[in-house]
Amino acid sequence: MGVLRLILYLPENHSLKGKRSVLRAIKARVANKFNVSVAECDDHDNWQRIALGIAQIGNEKDHVDRCLREVSEFITGLGLAEAGREVYEFTNY
Repeated sequence: MGVLRLILYLPENHSLKGKRSVLRAIKARVANKFNVSVAECDDHDNWQRIALGIAQIGNEKDHVDRCLREVSEFITGLGLAEAGREVYEFTNY
């Protein structure tokens, strides 16, 4: 299992409504392309910052790592928000 914590910035945003619009667009596009779980995990009231938690389950760490990195690149490539910090965590069961 792998989890990616991705921080995104919205420097030109001035409302929670604008943030929610960007967040919905990102989550919908990721859900259509990848088999991962995505949720906002922090900074719910911060207008200019999105903290996403993205989880992928799989048997092979390399595959999970590759998938999470593709998701990160995809989100950055959308151009809806500026990329910030990425933190990857992997757990074996």
